[in-house]
Amino acid sequence: MMESNAEGVRLAEEKVKHKPPPLYKILLLNDDFTPMEFVIEVLKLFFSMNQEQATQIMLKVHTEGVGVCGVYPSDIASTKVRQVVEFSRKNQHPLRCVMEEN
Repeated sequence: MMESNAEGVRLAEEKVKHKPPPLYKILLLNDDFTPMEFVIEVLKLFFSMNQEQATQIMLKVHTEGVGVCGVYPSDIASTKVRQVVEFSRKNQHPLRCVMEEN
């Protein structure tokens, strides 16, 4: 009798699956004013990219209008978006950075 009870408890524990938190893509949007070098600096500074990675994403933003900087949980994504926007404004650039659910 004790064994079947323990087995029932184990089965109940297995049924409870923890869903991972939703992830969000951080996107940079193209504009006609922000210098390419500044976009590369942002990607290196806030997304830990090397020169080559940052250049590739910058070119994607430039040619396709949008580029993905990374995918993060909501709180990290919103913090990074805020940091990029504040840094851009402080440097007098209109660079737009947004997040959307992945």
